[in-house]
Amino acid sequence: MAPLQVIGAGFGRTGTDSLHEALNILGYNTHHMSCIFKNENLDFETFKEAHRNPEAIDWDKPYDGFDAAVDWPTCNFYKELMVKYPDAKVLLTVRTPESCKIRKNKRYTTYGHQSCLDGVFSDEEKMKDEKAIQKLFIDHIEEVKRHVPSDRLLVMELGEGWDRLCQFLGKEVPKVPYPHNNAAAFFQDRISKYFD
Repeated sequence: MAPLQVIGAGFGRTGTDSLHEALNILGYNTHHMSCIFKNENLDFETFKEAHRNPEAIDWDKPYDGFDAAVDWPTCNFYKELMVKYPDAKVLLTVRTPESCKIRKNKRYTTYGHQSCLDGVFSDEEKMKDEKAIQKLFIDHIEEVKRHVPSDRLLVMELGEGWDRLCQFLGKEVPKVPYPHNNAAAFFQDRISKYFD
């Protein structure tokens, strides 16, 4: 189903779970890190290799069957994906860094270091530094805004509904409420299922 039509450049914990469901409601088949957790047949090796050599990756392979992608690991490779899929639109989900608390939990170090936050999940000392984590979020947001042309970018604040998203993507506003998923307790519970 690739090429991708929508590239999510926002880090996880910025409303990407809700956006994942919203895009599916709009008719996309959307890649999200939870898809990798749920389906061991999905290609994760390509993402690991991409951290070493992103220019050599055939991006159609890990996104086979998808036409939109959000969350990690996609957000780490938005620049490469923009080149590969020049007609794709970019969504940047944002929220205040203070509300993006990532639990300091070994569950993340076993898997997340291969795909998230430039490896910070694998460094227990860095995970203790909330200011450093917040700076990573802020720096990433500013980098995306600088890099992506304004006509290809929609910046979405946490809690926004359908209107701007549907206008940007050229879609009708659905007759259902915009999803509001992934409260912190739910996130922790879901991740626990995959790492315990």
